[in-house]
Amino acid sequence: MEGSRIPTAALALAIVSGVVMVFAGVSIALTLGFVGIWILSFWLITPPEPEIRNKPLEALQITRSGMRDLIEHSGLPLLLLDNNRIIVANSNAREAIGKHIIGQDARVALRHPAAVDLLSRPGGGSVTVQGLTGPKSNWQMTSQQIDERYSLIELINRTAEADVGRAHTDFVANASHELRTPLASIIGYMETLEDEGADIAPKQASKFYTTVLREARRLQTLVDDLMSLSRVEAEKHDQPRELLRLAPLIRQSARDGAGLDRFERVAIEIEDDSISVRGDERQLEQLVRNLVDNALKYGGEDETVEVDLKRGERDMAVLTVRDHGEGIAPEHLPHLTRRFYRTDPGRSRAAGGTGLGLAICKHIVERHRGRLDIDSKRGDGTSVTVRIPLAN
Repeated sequence: MEGSRIPTAALALAIVSGVVMVFAGVSIALTLGFVGIWILSFWLITPPEPEIRNKPLEALQITRSGMRDLIEHSGLPLLLLDNNRIIVANSNAREAIGKHIIGQDARVALRHPAAVDLLSRPGGGSVTVQGLTGPKSNWQMTSQQIDERYSLIELINRTAEADVGRAHTDFVANASHELRTPLASIIGYMETLEDEGADIAPKQASKFYTTVLREARRLQTLVDDLMSLSRVEAEKHDQPRELLRLAPLIRQSARDGAGLDRFERVAIEIEDDSISVRGDERQLEQLVRNLVDNALKYGGEDETVEVDLKRGERDMAVLTVRDHGEGIAPEHLPHLTRRFYRTDPGRSRAAGGTGLGLAICKHIVERHRGRLDIDSKRGDGTSVTVRIPLAN
């Protein structure tokens, strides 16, 4: 039986007693039966249950080395405080705030009013700390009290989420402004036509109608570009799989982007008609149309726009659209693919631009796992280069 023990001394006593009985003349059969029963009785003895004593649990002991090993490889920045002094900071915390914080008072190391206020709360809690690691950084800081002495600080970086929120807010504000401008012109001219009625001169009325039509078309173009940008952003994680030959697509799209009246200014050079990529035909056509249209609008009025396709390094198809206009100042180049960004707002609106063309191009290229580069020098024109992986 589990938990029982064989008493060796008692077993020896039973055997000796059996031997004595045999020498005393007791039959061997009776002796064996007696000794056997005696021995078997040992297994019927139930051992006493061990005494259970209620021992108090030892208090939790926190050591620096133990906590350091526990939190070192956490995906979040974590700090262990002894009262308000930082005794352990994991690798992410040291990278975000600095190695010097270990041993410092947390109020001094973090140096932010919201963080200091949280550290002073006896029950812990959570706050948003802006500017903790940089002017535009945004962190969620949570304090968890372990006992009267120790507490754990957790930091979650919310900067990217805040940037997305600001970008959406800016986009709505800019889009509203861009839509309001042509609408205001349309409403203003139509109100004038309604108020004047038959008294307005036919020549002036014709001018007003022309302006209203131009602004309505501008509004339509803006809405179309907004819809295009929305579709491209919605599909940006869906890599295209359709096999496309670029040469015929570029020839047709360049013609469409230029129109019949400007196509004579477009020079197309294709190195290899067999260059193929995996892509979205509709979006790549829009990419070429936008680049050619921009080059014709902002290049010299009588200058040629060069469209070049060739095989590049690292198995890339390289499309370059170059104009020979006045060029773009260096400080504008990093911002050209931002929504509604214009180097010259007046000239852009006069040319019919919405400020969304290059933003759409950037998202199309990113969806195709490619790269878009813009190079320009004042007085030497602008070159836009698109690199897209060749089809395997």
